[in-house]
Amino acid sequence: MVPQSGIQTVKSAQRVPRTRVSFSWACTSSVLWAPHPLPASTRKVPQAARSMTSITEWQKIGVGTTGFGIFFILFGMLLYFDSVLLAFGNLLFLTGLSLIIGLRKTFSFFFQRHKLKGTSFFLGGVVIVLLRWPLLGMLLETYGFFNLFKGFFSVAFGFLGNTFNIPFLSMLFRRLQGTSSMV
Repeated sequence: MVPQSGIQTVKSAQRVPRTRVSFSWACTSSVLWAPHPLPASTRKVPQAARSMTSITEWQKIGVGTTGFGIFFILFGMLLYFDSVLLAFGNLLFLTGLSLIIGLRKTFSFFFQRHKLKGTSFFLGGVVIVLLRWPLLGMLLETYGFFNLFKGFFSVAFGFLGNTFNIPFLSMLFRRLQGTSSMV
């Protein structure tokens, strides 16, 4: 204990209990230590962090399931279009997608009027892979996939063209960006 007046001597070192302060996006260091936690009213949390929605456990499981589905599809293609691996990957991918965004949003995405052609080719390819015609099924799935996500590709190519400042690639991405429309 430290006396308040005269010569300051320390007889026994008292340790101040340290508590961990919660990390916010505004902080630059990864771990902060303070003698006492800050009151909630003094913490500055950015507006974007306050309005973010949390990820549910089902969505986390869906991300893992989708990742395993993509892995099995790529592994099945690597092993000369193994029909069992491709079928398992397709089922995991579709299950994971429905776990991430929900069943209602999955059905509303796939069965929009302007996406019915892509949906029919994609789901038809899944059925044909399940019937053990893997090469034909994957060709139909690929065509359906590009028809379903053709509006997204222009946005992705525009983002990549602005992100990477490599002369040839940025010119290629800008050219690919203008080929498709969102509507």
